[in-house]
Amino acid sequence: MSTLTRPAVHRRSNTDRLRQGLANGKFTAVLILLPPALILFSLFVILPLADAAYYSAFSWNGYGTPTNFVGTQNYERLLDHSVFHTALWNTAKLILVSLLLQMPLALGLALLVYRKTPTNTLFRLVFFLPYILAEVAAGLIWSFVFDGDYGITAFMFQALGQESVYVLADRQWAFPAIMTVIVWKYFGFHMMIYIAALQSVPKDLIEAAKLEGAKPRQVALFVQIPLIKHAIVVSGFFAIIGSLQIFDIIIPMTNGGPSNSTHTIVTYLYTFGLSRLNIGFGSAAAVVLFVLAIGIALFYQRATAKEERT
Repeated sequence: MSTLTRPAVHRRSNTDRLRQGLANGKFTAVLILLPPALILFSLFVILPLADAAYYSAFSWNGYGTPTNFVGTQNYERLLDHSVFHTALWNTAKLILVSLLLQMPLALGLALLVYRKTPTNTLFRLVFFLPYILAEVAAGLIWSFVFDGDYGITAFMFQALGQESVYVLADRQWAFPAIMTVIVWKYFGFHMMIYIAALQSVPKDLIEAAKLEGAKPRQVALFVQIPLIKHAIVVSGFFAIIGSLQIFDIIIPMTNGGPSNSTHTIVTYLYTFGLSRLNIGFGSAAAVVLFVLAIGIALFYQRATAKEERT
């Protein structure tokens, strides 16, 4: 008898929720707000992705209608290209540097300046200024800094009586220089995320830890950082996705050189696809980038969700 009445109970509960939603105006808000969002998402995300997947099956220069169907040849060329392997490795290095250097640096500075004082406000402004600067402008500024003839590095080596070093023209040092600029450019963004989270930590817990004899380092490690774990997870997600999208800084600094040694996936797509009017090949690179971004995002989400459950 009880098993027969369960579906009716579920139907009644669903009907009650529907009526309650209609009464509260929730469903009306969804019907009004959801269609514009879906239309914009379809126009600017779904359709471009579908076009990229379609064009990747053609050898096409971007003019007229693509007719030279090549199937998976663009993907085969892409995976066999040594410069693409370099771009993948450089992108992986950017992700590692963002997670292991940029985020800890931002967290350490946030712990120093999160309190609301005039001095800390000044330091927060100074640390956040690089993030406000446009990426192209930052790339141009640092290309002058690293210039071996007229830059600050040239001046420093000349002052020491040493021969100038052309950092951005050296295969060994060009990409580490780019990673340094990226850390400098974006650590302020992550620092502000941590500051906002640290300011929401209850002061009572911090005072209680101090009364128990905890030192500032112990308060940070065992009280503050565990309580802002959600902010660290969000910051890590932004760091990974941002590393996959790096483009505007590299182009004015090295344009992928020397000898194509500083390409990331996006600059590779631009250089070997768009700038050479090889749209089909570039579309294949874009599809691979999309798959990588989705795969990494899902893996990161599951990993962090599993850690939160444990």
